[in-house]
Amino acid sequence: MNHGQRRLGFNTRVSFPTGEAARGLREGIELFQAAEALGYQSGWAYQRHFDNYLSAPIPFFAAAGQHTTRITLGSAVIPARYQEPVLLAEAACTADLLIGGRLQLAFSSGTDVWDDVFGAVGTDARTEGQRRLARFLSAVAGEPLHTVTERRGVGGPPVGTELRVTPPSPGLRERIWYGSGSIASAVTAARQGLRLITGTILHDVPAGETFPGHQARLIGAYRTAWVAAHGTPPPPVAVAASVLPGPTAALRETYAAYDRQRRTQGPAASRPSGALEPALSARLPTGMVMSPVYHGEPDAVVTAVLSDPGLAAADELVLFLPPAFGLAENVRLLEDLARTVAPALGWSPETAPRSLPRPAR
Repeated sequence: MNHGQRRLGFNTRVSFPTGEAARGLREGIELFQAAEALGYQSGWAYQRHFDNYLSAPIPFFAAAGQHTTRITLGSAVIPARYQEPVLLAEAACTADLLIGGRLQLAFSSGTDVWDDVFGAVGTDARTEGQRRLARFLSAVAGEPLHTVTERRGVGGPPVGTELRVTPPSPGLRERIWYGSGSIASAVTAARQGLRLITGTILHDVPAGETFPGHQARLIGAYRTAWVAAHGTPPPPVAVAASVLPGPTAALRETYAAYDRQRRTQGPAASRPSGALEPALSARLPTGMVMSPVYHGEPDAVVTAVLSDPGLAAADELVLFLPPAFGLAENVRLLEDLARTVAPALGWSPETAPRSLPRPAR
C-alpha cells in the first residue's frame, strides 16, 4: 500500500431477494454498524436503478448515519447522467448535516441505458453527465445558481437575490469523488478537483497490460495531473478490490466458487434472487478488463495483495463484497479481512469515541 495514511473500507450493493427489500435495507444499516465496530474507516454503496439493489443512496446514508457515529458513508458510484443536480445537492447537503459531515459522494458520468425512462438528451451520455456533475459541484460549493431578475408570485424572492442551495454543508465539495475506469477520466477528475476511487472494471486497457499494472498507471496519472492543476499534494486514492481471505476450508471453497463465477459470468456473477442479468458477460469488450479475485489462505492473500501494483499505489483498500452474500457472510468477511490481511498492509482500526452527538436545544 501507499506510505500515507492507511484506510480500510467496504463496498456493498445493499442487495435483497425479490420481495425482501425492507429486510435488505435494514441489514445494510447493520452492515455499516458492524464495520464501524471493527474499526473500518469507510463504507460505500452502489446505486442501481430498477433492480434488487439500493436505488436511492442519499436517504439510505441519512438513515445509516443515525445508527453510526464515525464511519464515513459514500456512494460508489452515482451516475450523474440521470440526476437533477440542484435537487441532488439539496438532498446531499441535508444528509451530510444530519450525519455530521461524514458523506462521501462518488460519481460517474453514466450511460444512456435508461433514457427510455428518464428521457433522452440532445448529446451523448458522457457529455450530459459531465454537465450535470459540474452543476452539482457548483451547488454544493455554495456558488450562486441564479440571480433573480423578475419577481414572480406572491412568495418569490426580490429582484437581485442570489439563489444558493440551502441548507449549505461546508466541506462537502471537498468530499466529492469520481469513480474512474480509465486514465482519461482520472486525469479529468484531478483537474476538476475530485477525489479518486477506482472499481473492479477498467476501460481502454492496452492489449497485454494487466489489470493491476494499468490501475497503477491510472493512479499515477491522476496524481501527476492533480499536482499540475492545483500545485498541492493529491488527496488519498481509494481502490475497490475483491480480497477474500479464507481461514477455514469451507470459506476458501465458497470464495473459490465466487472466483469461478466471476471468471465465467463476469459482472453477472453473484446476484440476489430475482436480480436482472447484466448485458455484459465474462467476454468483456476489447479494452475492458475485470479485476482479479484474491482468495485462499490468509497468508497467501496477503502475499498477493502486497504484490499487486495497483493496490500498492492506493491509500485506501475498499473491499468489494460479493452482491449475493447475506449479512452474516459479509460480516464474517469484514472480520477476517480486518484480522488477517489488513494489519499486514499497515492498517490500524479506527478508535475514535463512539458516543452519539446530542442535538442542540
